[in-house]
Amino acid sequence: MTNGRKLSLLKELDEYKRLGEPDKTEKSSIWQAAIGLQQVDGLEPSAYLIETAKHNIDGDITFDEVKERLDSYYAANPTRGEDKGRGEEADKVSARIAEILSEKTFTLSPAEYLAIHKRLFAGIYAHAGKIRDHNISKAEWVLNGKTVYYASADSIQATLDYDFGQEKAFRYNGLTKEQTSEHMQRFISGIWQIHAFGEGNTRTTAVFAIKYLRTLGFTVTNELFAENSWYFRNALVRANYNDYKNGIHSTYEYLNLFFGNLIFGKDNILHNRDLLVAVGKENKAQNKAQNKAQNSLEGFSPIESAVLKYLEEYPNATQIMTADAIGKSRRSVQEAISSLKERGLLERDGSKKTGRWIVKIRS
Repeated sequence: MTNGRKLSLLKELDEYKRLGEPDKTEKSSIWQAAIGLQQVDGLEPSAYLIETAKHNIDGDITFDEVKERLDSYYAANPTRGEDKGRGEEADKVSARIAEILSEKTFTLSPAEYLAIHKRLFAGIYAHAGKIRDHNISKAEWVLNGKTVYYASADSIQATLDYDFGQEKAFRYNGLTKEQTSEHMQRFISGIWQIHAFGEGNTRTTAVFAIKYLRTLGFTVTNELFAENSWYFRNALVRANYNDYKNGIHSTYEYLNLFFGNLIFGKDNILHNRDLLVAVGKENKAQNKAQNKAQNSLEGFSPIESAVLKYLEEYPNATQIMTADAIGKSRRSVQEAISSLKERGLLERDGSKKTGRWIVKIRS
């Protein structure tokens, strides 16, 4: 299927909200969150998955049948080359997230946390449901290539047991909703920073957080994960990173904005570029370039404005998807992107296939 077909199917998922049937609206919201969460690892579910999701929302097939169809589809259409396994992972994990979020079950325990990871990644990662046995670091875009310090492999189980024990003993009596949110942010941020798993840590933590928040009586806005899952991950990074030498301190500012939208229905603006740390001469030069770009708005063309607005909302979009979305030719979009990159308004982070666009000015 073409990217145009995929965009059309995604729009059809939105249509369930307009139709107003509660059961289908809820299912659509869950599926959109499941699909959106793949962005945290640069993955993009297929049009086949989205079309299959529609059959599930309509009540034509169960989640077990969704998974059976995906197994059959990938057995008949194995992925090859650079993207080997990536599309299959995106599709299967999306279906599993949707199934878990549809269930009314939950226990506050490390066992539940590990069980969610196992269900999401069984048959995809050999270590599904297992605590990592090696130390890790990850170059983060939001930290200019630096890494958060994660828990050492030897201490993960003990640290998980401690954090969950503290949370289980905590009493929310007497707290305002805002205070409850602040406490939840610290708990979720803490277990994310442990990074219990070699891969799939953020997706597992997000699913766990949604389930836990529901048990506390919060109505969680699934759409926020559909549209801002990368922001959620970057906010977790900023909540766990310190560089005192350069005046950078861990901050819950961005998680607070995200949770404000997530559980209180606020309309905080969530821009990934706002989380990017600025340190040293290199970043001063970057800030200078951004300021110069801010002053060049008079030269914007309508198509450049449309491209910036779309890529800001969908940083993983391809040029073909962008062209389909804004109703322009691929050649016109290529020319607009080239111009925007030359003027410092748009930047590509990563490869053509798995990277993402960074909009460096508010569209």
